Amino acid sequence: MRLPDRSAEQVRIGVAIPVPPPFAAELREARRRFGDPLADAIPPHITLLGPTVVEPGEMAGVREHLTEVAAHVGSFLVHLRSSGTFRPVSEVVFVQVAQGIAECETLERKVRSGPLAQELRFHYHPHVTVAHDVSDAGLNIAFEEMSDYEASFAVNAIALYECGDDQVWRQVEDYRLGSPLDDDFVTEIVHH
Repeated sequence: MRLPDRSAEQVRIGVAIPVPPPFAAELREARRRFGDPLADAIPPHITLLGPTVVEPGEMAGVREHLTEVAAHVGSFLVHLRSSGTFRPVSEVVFVQVAQGIAECETLERKVRSGPLAQELRFHYHPHVTVAHDVSDAGLNIAFEEMSDYEASFAVNAIALYECGDDQVWRQVEDYRLGSPLDDDFVTEIVHH
């Protein structure tokens, strides 16, 4: 993973949709199994804003911005299904977002505005990484093993993450989306 340089005072942040239990543990374990060196440094997530360096004095504005974005986007359902890859452009295997793509795209655009406005290196494609910086054989195994993976969950919040000096990403704050979905509603939709 390419991290932007920062000075000692600056904060390296990211914004994402956290994958909830029990799926987070399943996906982290899969990432470990595939030999990904970042399995324990990056919690399973759907990125909304990649690694970004912010001045400490700008964090209050960032938090206000994320609160505003979250308040104006309704909760939604994400269905993860099957594997995908960015090869040959990037040596990554991921689990695909099969439902909730449009909502992820809307959130990403809104998050990446105002104090967090920036150009993208690649076209935004919501996904959950399961293998990065592993051998070609490891990527092939990850692609094959995750081809029948499925999980569904309600997205009721987005999260602010900070990357410490130890290169570990930690969730530091949640921002509730409007009109939360309850678990019974999600279970009913998934099983019908």
